[in-house]
Amino acid sequence: MTAKYFVHELARCESEHIGDGTRIWAFVHVLPQAIVGRDCNLCDHVFLENDVIVGDRVTVKSGVQLWDGLRVGDDVFVGPNVSFTNDAFPRSKHHPSTFRATTIEPGASIGAGATVLPGIVIGRRAMVGAGAVVTRDVPPFSIVVGNPARIVGYVDADDQRVARGHRFGWGAPAAASVAAVSLRPLIVGADLRGRVAVAEQLPFVPSRIFMVYDVPSLEVRGEHAHRVCEQFLVCVAGQVTVAVDDGRARDEYLLDSPGIGLYIPPRIWATEFRYSEDAVLVVAASHPYDPDDYIRDYSQFLDLIQLDRPDSASPRL
Repeated sequence: MTAKYFVHELARCESEHIGDGTRIWAFVHVLPQAIVGRDCNLCDHVFLENDVIVGDRVTVKSGVQLWDGLRVGDDVFVGPNVSFTNDAFPRSKHHPSTFRATTIEPGASIGAGATVLPGIVIGRRAMVGAGAVVTRDVPPFSIVVGNPARIVGYVDADDQRVARGHRFGWGAPAAASVAAVSLRPLIVGADLRGRVAVAEQLPFVPSRIFMVYDVPSLEVRGEHAHRVCEQFLVCVAGQVTVAVDDGRARDEYLLDSPGIGLYIPPRIWATEFRYSEDAVLVVAASHPYDPDDYIRDYSQFLDLIQLDRPDSASPRL
């Protein structure tokens, strides 16, 4: 039967597991057990080892080697000269019995010249900047840059940067995408003795209050949702950025004033990042601490909120 994919005359494709419509260009070498999905584009000088699975509609630009243990989801973009690794302690002629799996989830993009360490998960639709060195998992929808790669923002469903113009105390943000999350002003008083900020008429009665401070400025906290717990966040000193996600849309907020807080209901994925050195974040919670109330896996979060919706048959982001 005639193959329904294209292999350039200067390429060597030893695998029979190639999807329809895929194009394999000059000087590409695909080993026999590698699996490549439909409508992929493998550009010049790409190499695939045996234990590699590539999804549908994946683009791999020139100069990329996909080593054993790599799993690439649908609609992923891999830029030129991206370096994947699968052995944390490589030695010549010494091979581990198994290689650590690296997973690139659907829709993620990896910029030119980035390096990805073994065992990493790059979340769905995440964006890895050119030249980044990825040393830890990349959350879904996040934008990471630098060495080591750190979160600098989030993307929305249309791959546009989420506006960070929500400066509290200067009016409500326009056209918030995650409608369940809202800003709540505090009552602020000031005289010669100093200032005071009072939170009244919260959407819930707090049963727990905690503070987050002395966070290294490049670290990320949060990255979870709650099943039933509601939260109210106030940055009483410094500033911190909060990203909220309801599974369909995302918003970013810059908390930089004690005069206003951010209400986050349950079943909203929230992440705090880009703390200033002097940041003090005060959080009021509606429930006592319960580890079973936390949802720490984004895929589980999506599954849960899909069950909450009458249109649960609609596709996930």
